[in-house]
Amino acid sequence: MSIRVLVVDDHPLFRHGLRALLEQVGGTQVVGEAGTGDEAVSLALSLDPDVVLMDLVMPGTSGIEATRQLIDRRPELGVLVLTMSEDDGSVFAALRAGARGYVLKGTGGGDLIAAVQAVARGEAVYGPAVARRIRRFLTGTTQATPFPELTPREREVLDLLASGRTNAEIARTLFISHKTVKNHLTSVFAKLQVADRAQAMLRARRAGLGD
Repeated sequence: MSIRVLVVDDHPLFRHGLRALLEQVGGTQVVGEAGTGDEAVSLALSLDPDVVLMDLVMPGTSGIEATRQLIDRRPELGVLVLTMSEDDGSVFAALRAGARGYVLKGTGGGDLIAAVQAVARGEAVYGPAVARRIRRFLTGTTQATPFPELTPREREVLDLLASGRTNAEIARTLFISHKTVKNHLTSVFAKLQVADRAQAMLRARRAGLGD
């Protein structure tokens, strides 16, 4: 019996890629796509998927609020968060809302399929980086979100920079323009009071960002 999946993300190209990945694997059927949180709630209630692949940052209703609304109405629904955001606030807000899994964009296709299958079986799934954050929380060693002066998007850009990504790779990963990446980096450098990419990468890695 196929696992029925609803894909939720505000980037059509990313949704298309997820659909292609999921549908080339036997046992998985994409029953719909949503580009906003409100649309996700409506489609999930009408299409009755087994798993909702949920982005967090979308126009209007966020993925976290959409998850909360869905779990309130369908507690058995498996919501698997798929996002670039790995800060503690996003992770724990999603878990409190009822998400059953939390993996990061950039996760390998095989690992993502395995996560969808596990969530469909009723299991909880977290990627390695998220699992480390949960472990720190449970052991009382959770640290504050690094660089609170940055916006969530600036922190995403800095995290990718710390992973060694070029501006072009950051733009492709976040589905933004090359110019927008440069603008974000200019703002990041100013807020962190660093002169260049190398200094920003060093500070970011010391704070635990990057691979």
